[in-house]
Amino acid sequence: MIKSRLCDLVGIKYPIIQAGMGPFGTNKLCIASANAGVLGLISSSGITTKDSQPEIYKYFCRSGGADPDADPETILRTIFQQTLEQTRESQGIFGINVMVSAEMRESAALIVKTMIKAREEDPEMKKRFKVLVTSAGDPLPWSDAIKKTDLIWMHVMPSVKAALRCKKAGVDVIVASGHEGGFHTSWEPVHSIVLLPAVVEAVSDENTLVVGAGGFCDGRTLAAALALGADGVQMGTRFLATEESDFHPIWKEGVVEAGDRATLIARGFVGPARWLKTPRSQEHARNTLQKSPGVFLGVPDDYTTIDMSLIDFERESINAVYEGNKEKALLAAGESAQRVNDMPRVKDLVQRIVKEAEDILRGIPAKYLD
Repeated sequence: MIKSRLCDLVGIKYPIIQAGMGPFGTNKLCIASANAGVLGLISSSGITTKDSQPEIYKYFCRSGGADPDADPETILRTIFQQTLEQTRESQGIFGINVMVSAEMRESAALIVKTMIKAREEDPEMKKRFKVLVTSAGDPLPWSDAIKKTDLIWMHVMPSVKAALRCKKAGVDVIVASGHEGGFHTSWEPVHSIVLLPAVVEAVSDENTLVVGAGGFCDGRTLAAALALGADGVQMGTRFLATEESDFHPIWKEGVVEAGDRATLIARGFVGPARWLKTPRSQEHARNTLQKSPGVFLGVPDDYTTIDMSLIDFERESINAVYEGNKEKALLAAGESAQRVNDMPRVKDLVQRIVKEAEDILRGIPAKYLD
């Protein structure tokens, strides 16, 4: 059985994190993942969609057992409680992903505050709901609030410079996210085969773990990450295309049906984003080239400087997914979509990934060493 520091720190069986993807939420997927022995993550981005994407918001709430008409804190607490109850038999470990970009700062503060309060009020919640993953922003402003708790803090970032900032902030697990990843990607494209070992060399020590993200989707890529010095991997696109995934069927089917060279980059809500290649996403990429060229030049912009019609186009396209309108839909996914060709149950997927990785790692000495 694969042994990893990530397993020891978090209390999971296997060194795999199911990414907290939005916008549909991962309420059901988190439960299935935690029950399968990996770290399940709740995606919190759905709590922000009430006005801009009301149907997605309602689905996010109801899949978590919450009333869409309740206040945000009550909705979050209901989702936390449902996850706790439905992972009790397995004693699965779970956490939450929170985007902390400038555009999301207010909602992020509410989510983190609610998580901390819920844990302090319930010993079982504190024991098993113990991971906070921040992403899409600077970790340093969050350090004071998070480091006062016993939370295991992970942060997703795309460069050695950002990893060193995580180190300064006191992040426990740095998730090195290569440019292969789906949806939100970095302004400057550095891919996992370069990024991951560089981050390991820069920050990994007895107090700081490193996890790879971006392109990891099976046992072969898990074994590669471990060989590069990582303590585990985070997988998004692979978990999106599972039976228990909360994502709309046409999104899941889009990933399974994707072929060679299946993705492209265009503007997203908080910067560059990776989408499945379709006529709709190609139109979005052309518009991005005209209205937000920094996406392709590595020059960040924000809502104060770009043509907001790009963001409106994205919202319309994500809403189209929920409506089942394939022609108008934008479907985010990582480059690994071209290597995903089935839609298994989460438990079966995890077992398959782990067995393949174990077989590869056991075979390396005999195959390559005298």
